[in-house]
Amino acid sequence: MLARRNKAKPETAKDNGTNRAELLLDWYDRHRRRLSWRALPGEQSDPYRVWLSEIMLQQTTVKAVGPYFEKFIARWPSVADLGAASLDDVLRMWAGLGYYSRARNLHACAVSVLRDHGGAFPNTEEALRALPGVGPYTAAAIAAIAFGRRAMPVDGNVERVVSRLFAVEEALPKAKPRIQELAATLLGPSRAGDSAQALMDLGSSICTPKKPACVLCPLNDGCVAQARGDQETFPRKAPKKTGALRRGAAFVVTRGNELLVRTRPEKGLLGGMTEVPNSDWLADQSDRIALKQAPALKTVSRWHRKAGVVTHVFTHFPLELVVYTTRVSARTRAPDNMRWVKIATLKDEAFPNVMRKVIVRGLDN
Repeated sequence: MLARRNKAKPETAKDNGTNRAELLLDWYDRHRRRLSWRALPGEQSDPYRVWLSEIMLQQTTVKAVGPYFEKFIARWPSVADLGAASLDDVLRMWAGLGYYSRARNLHACAVSVLRDHGGAFPNTEEALRALPGVGPYTAAAIAAIAFGRRAMPVDGNVERVVSRLFAVEEALPKAKPRIQELAATLLGPSRAGDSAQALMDLGSSICTPKKPACVLCPLNDGCVAQARGDQETFPRKAPKKTGALRRGAAFVVTRGNELLVRTRPEKGLLGGMTEVPNSDWLADQSDRIALKQAPALKTVSRWHRKAGVVTHVFTHFPLELVVYTTRVSARTRAPDNMRWVKIATLKDEAFPNVMRKVIVRGLDN
């Protein structure tokens, strides 16, 4: 009787990291997303576009970023142009995108690149991390995508892919170092930037938070979580800590066709942004105490409270604002550190979203 021959086992994604990297790049070459900041196949990536998009994409979606990216590129085509702009102009252009410390860091970084690096981004992770607002992830993304350095930036999409592929049981954020280490094994011998963007695209289009399309995934043969059937439970996450609700009052004051506004301090929440006068935001804030913090205007006869409250959720706490309105005479002067702006030009002011909600409520007749 002839001995049964052992068939050679076909190589799969789980055999070695190199093969995973090849499969990932093959998939990327066929399915890569077309994004306005991403270089076309065969083109050299522009460090400015990579940096600008990565800063904008932090804690924001690709869909939300697209129009803002186009506006910034049209207004400031290079990092030198952005570095020469005023912070006020940058904040105005950024208004509505949220997390305004990013806008301040964006401007500070552009100024630094222009002043300290002759308008050209440094090309190593270490040098990039020395720039204002550039952390480990952003430095790795620019180094890999713009300069081809062997670096692996790990965003939320990459965390999800890697945690499922290797079934990383430790919860985020403690799992981040381990996920970073495992993600690096998916880098091929070349095309580091494409490897990183491939993982990002895979997480965005295939390895989604809910109902991932595992049958279409180029790495599904080696995915531990998919083999177990519990892929949607990854990445493991520690329970979120929600801050206590804060309350306050906002004061919408009009003088004919003008609105009373002020600029928030440069440091702190919503730093440097424009707002209508408002009270402290406190967990135990009462309407009576908040109303005492209304702007001092000699011609105010009474404040009118609008029905309901304006709600907004910040990263660390939810907020409720009662809105008070009043009209003053044409000769009323703005209090110290406040100014009048024409209502017709409010779109040009750097209002955060919470203030835009307040103004809509306050001006609604």
